[in-house]
Amino acid sequence: MRVIVVGGGVVGTMHAWQAVERGHEVVQIEREAEARGASLRNFGQIWVSGRAGGEELDTALRARELWERIGAEVPGLGFRAIGSLTPVRNPREYAVAEAAVARPDAAARGYELVTAAEAREINPALRGAFEAALWCERDAAVEPRTAQLHLREALRATGRYTFLPGREVREVTGPGAVRDDHGDVHRGDAVVLATGAWLSGLVRELVPDLPVRRVRLQMMQTAPLGEPLTTSVADADSFRYYPAYKSAALDELNAGQAQAPIAAAHKMQLLMVQRQDGGLTIGDTHEYEHPFAFDTLEDPYEHLTEVVESFLGRPLPKIRHRWAGVYAQCTDTTRVVHRQQVADGVWLVTGPGGRGMTCSPAIAETTANELGW
Repeated sequence: MRVIVVGGGVVGTMHAWQAVERGHEVVQIEREAEARGASLRNFGQIWVSGRAGGEELDTALRARELWERIGAEVPGLGFRAIGSLTPVRNPREYAVAEAAVARPDAAARGYELVTAAEAREINPALRGAFEAALWCERDAAVEPRTAQLHLREALRATGRYTFLPGREVREVTGPGAVRDDHGDVHRGDAVVLATGAWLSGLVRELVPDLPVRRVRLQMMQTAPLGEPLTTSVADADSFRYYPAYKSAALDELNAGQAQAPIAAAHKMQLLMVQRQDGGLTIGDTHEYEHPFAFDTLEDPYEHLTEVVESFLGRPLPKIRHRWAGVYAQCTDTTRVVHRQQVADGVWLVTGPGGRGMTCSPAIAETTANELGW
């Protein structure tokens, strides 16, 4: 079988991986010289802890298994089974963490409520003030800026993979066939459009009423911390954002403890991961209304800096990078992804939202299974 994958981000690359792993030939087409969207502009978190139960959690757990397996085959991914800690500072936040640990699926997520002292044994860099922490053993991390490069290198080594950058697919010309802006037609037994947040052009022509929206976020990265941050770190505002934490205790938190004004205005939470060079990737904000701003705002960065320093008990290293990114999210946020046959032999796979990096291997596996690869 010959598979054409359109899109060089992590979702597209994982579809290429699934096809090659199953013995097929793959041509992957990317409109940029390298992928430059949300697949790079993210935390690199394999984030199981906050996922909704049912299909979303099952997908995340399966993806976690696949990431670990692929990471063993491709060491350049930088797969690390580091887990995560969410420090809590008062009885309301503690109650939300306690409710999470009481969930029927808590064991599958690796949830444990630990004391502040136990949290510091797990992650000695957390020297700030907090009362306890929610530990999630199943969370992990990879290096988002280089993951696709190393995956493609491994795919090329099979002799059944071709990467064509700098080409924008413009037209479906027939069953399993597309034409790019160089005039070349690429034919296969299946075409997968994994175009991420690029929802215009061909995608709009094929699906005018696509139930997917775009979301913009801001993030930053620091110079090396100078010591290991042995886990990912979140703050209690993440309880408000992730569906796994819905409970009566969360209702009480929302009613009785307002977010900081800046955090509320920008729909913020803290997520933080250490990169292999020692720097910290920190975010994030959420912007849903179009048109998006073209500039980044300083107030959210100042808020995140304050929160991080309160957990670390020390000044944050110099900020070296600031950026904004845009991802595609199903308007029905309970759906893991939008997967639709849009023409004969052509499927569109988009809209995983902030789950894209986490769930991409399992999303691609499901596509492969459903298409009979």
